[in-house]
Amino acid sequence: MMAVDISKVQELGNKLKVNLGKVIIGKDDSILLTIIAFLCQGHILIEDVPGVGKTMLARSLAKSLGCHFKRIQFTPDMLPSDVTGVSIYNQNTREFEFRPGPLMAQIVLADEINRATPKTQSALLEAMEERQMTVDGTTYMLPVPFMVMATQNPIEYEGTFPLPEAQLDRFLMRIDLGYTSLGNEIRILEEQQIIHPILELEPVVSTEEILTAQETIKHIHVSDPVKRYIVQMVRETREHPEVYLGASPRGSLSLFRAGQARAALSGRDYVLPDDVKILAPNILAHRVVVSPAARLTDVSAVKIVREILDSLAVPGADVGGGEM
Repeated sequence: MMAVDISKVQELGNKLKVNLGKVIIGKDDSILLTIIAFLCQGHILIEDVPGVGKTMLARSLAKSLGCHFKRIQFTPDMLPSDVTGVSIYNQNTREFEFRPGPLMAQIVLADEINRATPKTQSALLEAMEERQMTVDGTTYMLPVPFMVMATQNPIEYEGTFPLPEAQLDRFLMRIDLGYTSLGNEIRILEEQQIIHPILELEPVVSTEEILTAQETIKHIHVSDPVKRYIVQMVRETREHPEVYLGASPRGSLSLFRAGQARAALSGRDYVLPDDVKILAPNILAHRVVVSPAARLTDVSAVKIVREILDSLAVPGADVGGGEM
C-alpha cells in the first residue's frame, strides 16, 4: 500500500473539534462522530428531542468548513420539487430554465425529515447515494463536498412518516446529542448571554484540505482479521433470532470506512478492532429491523448490536499489517 500522511488529517480533525466545541458544548463524542462521517463522505441522521443543538451542529459544521449551507424544513405538504428544484418556462428565451432547490448545497440540513411524505423523502435517495439529482429527465451533479444531516424527533410520532429502510441505509450513522451536564448547561447560558457563539464562527479548513483528507483515509490499512471481524459482525445482525432484517453490505462498507477515519483522527495508519467496536452501534443499529415479537418486550436494535459485540471474538495481534 502507498505511504499515508495522516498528520494533516489529524490536524484537520483537531481544528474542527475545537471550532465545533465553541458552539456544541460538552458533546465531544458527537462532534467526533460528525467529523468521521464527513471524512467518509457519509450522511448523518440525528435523532433527538428538540432544543439539544441538532440544527446548531449542522450550521456550525458548515461554517467551520466554509461550505454552502441550506436548510429544508420538511412538512407533510412538501413536494419533491420543493427539495430538488423545478424547471420553469422562460417566455423571453422560449426555453425551460432550471431553478435549483435547497438540495443544491454542500451541507444540507433536512430538518424533521420524517414529517414529509415517503414521496418527498425519496427525493433524497439519488442525491445521497450518487451525489446527483435528476429533474425532468436532466441530471445535475451536486457540489463537492456534499453531506446531508437529517434530524427527527424520536418522541413525537403524530403526523410523521417513518423513514423507509432504503432511506435509513443511506445514512452512514445515526447519532444523538442528549442533554448536557449541569456545568455545561450553565456554560451555555453564560456564552449565549450577549451573542450566540455561532455568529463569530469562522472557517478553519479549506476545500482542498477537506478533499485531501477524504482521499487520505481511503488508504488507511485494514488488516484481514479486522475485515473479517467487520463482516462477521454485520452477518450476525442478519442471523440474530430477534432481528427481522439485518444490516446490508453497505453497513459493512460504512463500518470499514468509518474505522479508517477514526484511526486517522487518532494518529494511526491502521485500524484497530476497538475502532470498529466503538463505531458499530452508531453505524449498524439504524440498519437493523427488530422483529415484531422482540419489540413487544422492548428489545432495541442498539441492544442487539451490543449483544453481538459482546459475543463476537475480537481479533488478536497483527492488526497493523506491517509495511505500508
